[in-house]
Amino acid sequence: MEETTRSHAARLAIRSFRIAADALLLIGRFKMSGRSGQVLQDALKTLSPEIYGTMNDPRSIELKGLEYVMDRLPKGIEECSRFVMTSEEDLGDSSFVMLQPPKRRRTSYRINEKEMCFVVTRGFSEIYDILTHLTFLYIESKNIHSKMRDQEGSLATEWNELEKFMQAREEPDSEELNRALWNLSIILGRTFHETKAAYEYFEISRKQLNASNSLFQIIYNLGKGMEHMLEKQRDVEVQFTPDLSHVILHHMYGKRWSAKIKSRLAELSLENRPLHLISSNLHSVANLLYGYAAVGRDMTTNVTGNLYTFVQEIRSRSAEIRDHARNHGFHALPDASGSHVDCQIIDTAGLGGLELHPDLRIDMGAVGERKPVILVMDYAFGTQAFELIDSLLQPMARDGREKNLNLVSMSVMGKAGTLMGKKGDIMIPTAHVLEGSAHNYILDNDLKPEDFAGSDQVFVGPVITVLGTSLQNRDVLETFKVSSWKAVGLEMEGGHYHRAINAAMIRGHISRDVKVRYAYYASDNPLKSGQTLASGSLGVEGIRPTYMITKCILEKILS
Repeated sequence: MEETTRSHAARLAIRSFRIAADALLLIGRFKMSGRSGQVLQDALKTLSPEIYGTMNDPRSIELKGLEYVMDRLPKGIEECSRFVMTSEEDLGDSSFVMLQPPKRRRTSYRINEKEMCFVVTRGFSEIYDILTHLTFLYIESKNIHSKMRDQEGSLATEWNELEKFMQAREEPDSEELNRALWNLSIILGRTFHETKAAYEYFEISRKQLNASNSLFQIIYNLGKGMEHMLEKQRDVEVQFTPDLSHVILHHMYGKRWSAKIKSRLAELSLENRPLHLISSNLHSVANLLYGYAAVGRDMTTNVTGNLYTFVQEIRSRSAEIRDHARNHGFHALPDASGSHVDCQIIDTAGLGGLELHPDLRIDMGAVGERKPVILVMDYAFGTQAFELIDSLLQPMARDGREKNLNLVSMSVMGKAGTLMGKKGDIMIPTAHVLEGSAHNYILDNDLKPEDFAGSDQVFVGPVITVLGTSLQNRDVLETFKVSSWKAVGLEMEGGHYHRAINAAMIRGHISRDVKVRYAYYASDNPLKSGQTLASGSLGVEGIRPTYMITKCILEKILS
């Protein structure tokens, strides 16, 4: 009964967070210490997302969660107290500094020392994502502030030492750095080794990517910023510009994005050909179709024996592969709409005569007869997937008449959290269940477990489409796993892709015979400590499942 109660409370917290965020978009502004901000904080604390670890423990500061958040927010975010979210601001010619975080495709501008502007182009999911991260930082800044003073109200010894360290102008030697890290670990309530590991993580981001400040700066700025706001009776303020909801609800970015694609298809005289849409990364399809012909004969090792060894060895030769591909039907289509979703158009008529890797089972004779076109689109972000596909599948205007795209199949090669297995396993969804709503979609998936012979584990069952990576709760996920849902994983886009496909079928924009293929590889396991998204990416381990799924999709399309 306790498990059910906790799961119930967490599901209500997810719904509260979403409803509050939607309402705040319409209201236009709120303060973090106000009633609306408190709703967000309470919902996030009740939810206690796995990715934010020990956020609810006032004795310690969550470091892995802090790393995850700072990788997805612009540099200097901890110095600001006013955040403006807008649909589009032409700030490129201004003196404002444009910032892009290393692990989230979003554009932001530093307006002044206390204000930052986010350009929201990816719909509601991006707003949820930014708000959860800002709420997390606000909660942690209060925790840090509580450690600044002792019981008598005087600045704590550790904080005085931190201020001295921040004021030092020379780079510390290793002994001074270790003493400063020891002192910081006491403030954070973490071990020395945990603190040092976090420090080194942020140093890589700071020195190599110029993407964040140092751990010392982040902690100092969060605590000092909260102190300053309390003294001046100010607050963290979030504002939404009036046109943002209009642009999001009317799919303005999706319409621009799809118009560019249709225009390019028409320019290439490909609009009447059979079209296969793949949501994927932008390297695996091109590498499989063109890699062997482009660089295979130059390899010093035996490249014919194992496809996955081959693709691992050609990762550094992407420029050569793209150059070769451009002469054989490959057309790059970088995004110009602001949606941050690049595309590739592959005219398979250009594959004639190309030598493919021996492990690819593709009938080039059938390809030459049908001459299908493959449209590869980079990953969408949450609800943006519906906006883009819904816009793309609208009829295109040709010679004063409406004309539907000749869509034959839609394939999704995605990454997801697993509830059953481990990182690198493959999941084949039989349905998508949208978390926090009554929407669920049965899926007639053209991919089957037998298509993935050689994978360690293949799990088949419903997959949960969650509101955001930062809104995952162990109790809710456990309930989806063990209840009659018997869910095998969770992701952010699949359900939104599928509702766009269903809508297009109902409206007669595509045939009801369109083949749908979904497969995910497990990038994390949110039910296991050390395997959440905050623990890092799969790296080389992700090559085999990524290319196994891509290989299967291409063989289905081109067999």
